[in-house]
Amino acid sequence: MAATGSHPCCRWATSNTGRVAACLYPIGLVDVTHHKDTSSSCTRSGLMQTPDLPGLHAQRERRHIKYLVNQSAPLSNQTILCWHESQHSCCCCTHSSSTSLLDDIGQSASVSTMVVPESQEKMYYPPDDLKRDAHVPDFNSYLALYRKSLENPEAFWKEIADEFFWKKPATGPLLQYNFDVTKGNIYVKCMEGAKTNMCYNVLDRLVKEKNFGEKVAYYWEGNSPDHHMAITYSQLLSQVCRCANVLKEMGVKKGDRVSIYLPMIPELVYSMLACARIGAVHSIVFAGFSSESLCERIIDASSCVLVTADGVYRGEKLINLKQIADEALEKCREKLPGTRTVTLVVDEAMRDSPEECEPEWLDAEDPLFILYTSGSTGKPKGVLHTVAGYLLYTSLTFKYVFDHHHDDVYWCTADIGWITGHSYITYGPLANGATSVLFEGIPVHPHVGRFWEIIEKYKVTKFYTAPTAIRLLMKYDLSSLRILGTVGEPINPEAWQWYHEVVGQGRCPVVDTFWQTETGGHVLTPLPAATPLKPGSATFPFFGVEPAILNEHGEELEGEAEGYLVFRRPWPGIMRSVYRNHECFENTYFKKFPGFYVTGDGCKRDKDGYYWITGRIDDMLNVSGHLMSTAEVEAALTKHPAVAEAAVVSRPHAVKGECLYCFVTLKHSREFNHTLQDELKRLVREKIGPIATPDFIQNAPALPKTRSGKIMRRILRQIARNEKDLGDLSTLADPKVVEELFSQRCEAAA
Repeated sequence: MAATGSHPCCRWATSNTGRVAACLYPIGLVDVTHHKDTSSSCTRSGLMQTPDLPGLHAQRERRHIKYLVNQSAPLSNQTILCWHESQHSCCCCTHSSSTSLLDDIGQSASVSTMVVPESQEKMYYPPDDLKRDAHVPDFNSYLALYRKSLENPEAFWKEIADEFFWKKPATGPLLQYNFDVTKGNIYVKCMEGAKTNMCYNVLDRLVKEKNFGEKVAYYWEGNSPDHHMAITYSQLLSQVCRCANVLKEMGVKKGDRVSIYLPMIPELVYSMLACARIGAVHSIVFAGFSSESLCERIIDASSCVLVTADGVYRGEKLINLKQIADEALEKCREKLPGTRTVTLVVDEAMRDSPEECEPEWLDAEDPLFILYTSGSTGKPKGVLHTVAGYLLYTSLTFKYVFDHHHDDVYWCTADIGWITGHSYITYGPLANGATSVLFEGIPVHPHVGRFWEIIEKYKVTKFYTAPTAIRLLMKYDLSSLRILGTVGEPINPEAWQWYHEVVGQGRCPVVDTFWQTETGGHVLTPLPAATPLKPGSATFPFFGVEPAILNEHGEELEGEAEGYLVFRRPWPGIMRSVYRNHECFENTYFKKFPGFYVTGDGCKRDKDGYYWITGRIDDMLNVSGHLMSTAEVEAALTKHPAVAEAAVVSRPHAVKGECLYCFVTLKHSREFNHTLQDELKRLVREKIGPIATPDFIQNAPALPKTRSGKIMRRILRQIARNEKDLGDLSTLADPKVVEELFSQRCEAAA
């Protein structure tokens, strides 16, 4: 790809992967403490969110567990390192469908009058050929491992830790924590006293100890089908070491923050692993963010290096990343005077850089990375993850949730700029020695069958994608697929069944995973060969995860219930803090219900113990004292044949406290009129009850979504309330949608 609008000081060099330009910008900034956010009212920010989830219910009795199954320094030398783009992703057991899982283990569940989604009665079981070689081959195996993970976590996680290299073993308990703000500061520690290195464990260990050097780590597929390459584990290790040495020559050392603003090219993986190798803390910023968002994240992280590319094509559109980076740095200079700039050709530096770089041995609780949440629910926060716990959790979730085997070709379509890419494109797969597809492009370029073409080309066996990406399908050979996964916005039962029947040809389990940027990895998820599936449900908790459902008063709800999803204890991969703002961390996740990690999501547990994510707590409606989920109303609206998609938010009401404001996107050729509105209101009354009757229904030709497909309900709430100050909209895929929605607001709501 020819460079466009490159920095005038850049010089060009040619490599076997294409033209490469590089610029280094030392940036003198003021002390980070001047920018510290000490607000105690820090609002929960957006998450790299995933689908609905059910789960195994664990109940405390006499302190035992009863299982109800089925139930810086100143930024004085900040630098920007610029690369030109190279040429360059369910589980079930077999038992009688006439009995519940609960009956299978001799327990009984109390049943309330709560309405359970109709789809819950349809169960899907894993194919026998998948069960034969599965790591967790049936539901009883899952139960045994789950019990062990809660009753003897020390032994459970030690077995996982023994698979990796430790320069120094742990000296204390494997997991230590406090989740109760009334008893002191919130903390989580994993393998305290141990020393290791993430990069060594995901590369050197595999190349040197397991002889994986010639195995393909990534099939890189560019924006254009003509651009592709295979990268082996040995090649990956070599390039990571070269990059690490360049960073070290620039003065980057252990603990320094490095911001990375790159498209989905191999250099993105090289950069993040190079940081992990030398003990630097990477902060990856999605390459679709604006200069303002990039500036904000650079300043908050007090990064000493920014890595970027000169540009990238998304489909036919050229995105000038270098120009955006320059604008971001200029904004940094305006806020933090004293910036100076120099340039350097990185390709030449890397070419002359040694292929060996000794890893920095880090404490288990040293920071690994900072990742800023997507901003769907407010100001982004720097979620901090640490080395050892994140290694253990991402490796184990990847192995079990995708039932990974040596000959698999795995593809996660997310961007590494989100947590899904961190955990399930880079660290989780590499820790397991997996072969993955790394895709730079978009699903519809150069044609709408690009995803399926890639699956056919590389014989992908495990496919992990967002629900919004699975609607276009052409005639391709998808027979290689064995497991399907969904991540992002919760998938509705109709889309789940389409995914299962059309893409998976009725033979591939769908692992509908629920987790967050904060959790580091899957927390509610099926296991492909062990969990009977209900479309739209994320089923049961992963190992070491103990969920609970609370009401508004913090009282735990047993059996069939709906309320706030919380977790009673940590797992190794959970976040440790909000970067430079531990007070915000405690207030956001632990203050509302002391003793629990509060996810910010509503949840429903059905009579079989399956967990269903009902949406953000912000999306829980309290109408005349009745707590209901927006997801339930949305499901009712989409049952109307004219409605393609719906989103429901709350709006203040003088009498009821809150009322329902609904946005509906109609199918082609359908007209939005008073008759349709009346039909939709009647449908909601029939499906849920009079209390859920919408007060306002607005036509929405499109909904505001992030590039990952997540509906930004914060914006919809502001539109419903006619609040024009929307804040940062850089995460929106199409900001013009907002203007159109404001122009079509319901007059009665004005």
